[in-house]
Amino acid sequence: MNQQESAPREISKSLEAEQKQSHFFQSRFWRRYRRHRLALIGTFILLVLVGIAVFAPLITTHDPLKVNMRDTKEPPNEIYVLGTDKAGRDIWARLAFASRISLSVGVVSVSIYIVIGTLLGAIAGYYGGLTDSLIMRFTDTVMSFPGLIIIITVVSFVGPSIYNTMLVIGLLGWPGTCRLVRGQVLQLREMEFIEAARSIGSPGPRIILRHILPNVVPYLIVVATLGTASAILIEAGLSFLGLGVQPPTPSWGNMLNSARQLTLLEQFPHLWLPPGFMIAVTVLSINFIGDGLRDALDPRMTL
Repeated sequence: MNQQESAPREISKSLEAEQKQSHFFQSRFWRRYRRHRLALIGTFILLVLVGIAVFAPLITTHDPLKVNMRDTKEPPNEIYVLGTDKAGRDIWARLAFASRISLSVGVVSVSIYIVIGTLLGAIAGYYGGLTDSLIMRFTDTVMSFPGLIIIITVVSFVGPSIYNTMLVIGLLGWPGTCRLVRGQVLQLREMEFIEAARSIGSPGPRIILRHILPNVVPYLIVVATLGTASAILIEAGLSFLGLGVQPPTPSWGNMLNSARQLTLLEQFPHLWLPPGFMIAVTVLSINFIGDGLRDALDPRMTL
């Protein structure tokens, strides 16, 4: 009888200790993150970019798709803030609406491969054995192919579009996440609160969802942040090659593609500087945020 009464007490103590550790981790995380100045700057810049994407119709005065052959390649002036392209379209309007495309590609594609990688990694790490071996050998096979080359090949085969770009990046980018999640699950499944959950008969899927994955989420946030920057670069590269977002829909990549002639590069820098600047600033700000998250989550860092 004493043993039966002591078991629930030990389980409750383990769960309470887990909650206290989580609260401490969160407070320590915010203290560390606030001390990372570049991460704060990156957060501010990213919020501004998101605001531009969300409120693009309100902060632009011209239709980004409207062609005006009388105002082609106009330099920045009082009517066109950043000038016009070779079809007479307002560059600022196209830049603002293109931010929707680039940011959405990053978020959606990363969300796809985070879900796939987390699911496979959690199953492999928790159950182990043959399941682990099969999943990891499949992961190794996918990782053995050069990612960018495969993405270009698949997009060329299925056809260029924003939706195909999202799917291809998402379906081919999960192996790194899978390996990370598997490594974390292998450590967590041996901890006391997991043993306590097993002792009361909790099924494996419930343990994974309720107890293991919440402890993996901070690391997934870092992976997702850095992966978003990579996905934006891949989308820009595909659009520059004509395999991503198709004109006349604006994206930063195809805006660069339209200004790749040598004469345009030399004589009309306002055609390629704005989209190039937006790509660079977006990727840098996201990388700064990722660095801040990584340092804030590193247990070896001092408070």
